[in-house]
Amino acid sequence: MARPPLTLAALATAAVPGLEVRAVRVHTRNSGGSYDAVRLRTSDDRELLIRVPRDQSAETEQSADLLALHALTEGVRAMLPFELAEYVGQAPVDGTRGVVTTFVPGLGRTADELTGTDAIAESVGLAIAAVHNLPTGFIGEAGLTRRTPGEVRDEVVSLVGRATDTGHLPAALLRRWEEATDDESLWRFQPTVVNGQLSADSFLSLEDTVTGIVGWSELGQGDPAVDLHWLLTARGGSAERALETYLLAREGGADPHIPQRALLYGELELARWLLHGVEQRDEATIADAVGMLDALVESVHDRSSEPLSPETGPILTVGDVERMLDRTPQLDAQRDPAGAMLTDSYDFSALRRRAADAETDSSMTAPIPLDLSDWGDAAPASAANPDADADADPDADGDPDAGAAVEPAQRGSTAADAADGDESSFADSAERSADDQARRNSASS
Repeated sequence: MARPPLTLAALATAAVPGLEVRAVRVHTRNSGGSYDAVRLRTSDDRELLIRVPRDQSAETEQSADLLALHALTEGVRAMLPFELAEYVGQAPVDGTRGVVTTFVPGLGRTADELTGTDAIAESVGLAIAAVHNLPTGFIGEAGLTRRTPGEVRDEVVSLVGRATDTGHLPAALLRRWEEATDDESLWRFQPTVVNGQLSADSFLSLEDTVTGIVGWSELGQGDPAVDLHWLLTARGGSAERALETYLLAREGGADPHIPQRALLYGELELARWLLHGVEQRDEATIADAVGMLDALVESVHDRSSEPLSPETGPILTVGDVERMLDRTPQLDAQRDPAGAMLTDSYDFSALRRRAADAETDSSMTAPIPLDLSDWGDAAPASAANPDADADADPDADGDPDAGAAVEPAQRGSTAADAADGDESSFADSAERSADDQARRNSASS
């Protein structure tokens, strides 16, 4: 059962000493069904987010995300043309914990929308390239996973082997994937910093600019192609522009086989889905995965001359991308004397003004601007009785992001009751995160 928003607001006051909450709004975007989450407007006009995991998997993910956010120091963040959430505090609740971070403004969009125009596509390409261009030293210093090309290749071989053992993998795909793993030239790449789980859902944007990337639990050093497979399957009219921008911003750092590996990783997502179904003994999931694998076989039939470029799949073929690598596209972005690309991604104050101007009373299905100047005139509800306002219940009818104004909730008896026990320090959190990360690495191997 979802925790009421005002209960989470009270928990936030326990996590952050002196915090006064002025308004609260249910947050569903980028939380999925694995977290209870609300946005908080504070008395000093800050916007924060508190998330509480609903299961062990989400808790492990949250721990790894905390470790990554700690690794992304102020100096590293300064090299990125978008915002990242910052850790603010945490408090224990019901055997898990609520974690408070700063709120990153922006709208969630589909892959096709993120590649729908040249402007947004270029911003996406720049954002991914900025991650891959980061110096890798901080990854090792933070104890995050570092994978060599050989280790990446071995993991793919292992995944294909496990999928084969299910008895459901089509022989044509097994041959296709084995040919890819046997190709020595395909795995000659320079490891970079990678998000590790990048998808369209990771991006937040306003108008034509990426404002933030969320979800860093797989941050590490590895194959940059792992962050691109979703982009190569996007069907927006400017998908090619996004990749052009990425390749230019990498300034020669992208190897010529990056599109082939990206397509391979995209196909292997079906193998992962199959394995998930088998592990859960879920016949519906297995049948769904088998159906998609069969469809993939049909899409790549008679395409042996263009390996890992399904005729009916990605809008960009390997040949398309190789031609991009051979030319230097001229983008509209300006450059400073040192050669660094400049975009209005850095002007966060302007982005916030755009979001405030775009504020509307959104319906359940409409995109909701996430940086708001005012959350409405709902009747005040006392934080001392956080369950009193039924309108703030995420299970109630109406807008899932509809907010309820609350009286300033200072840390006190209610907050202490909501977060029974002493506050955990960030150092403790990072230590637990490291342990969780080690278990994840052990499980993946």
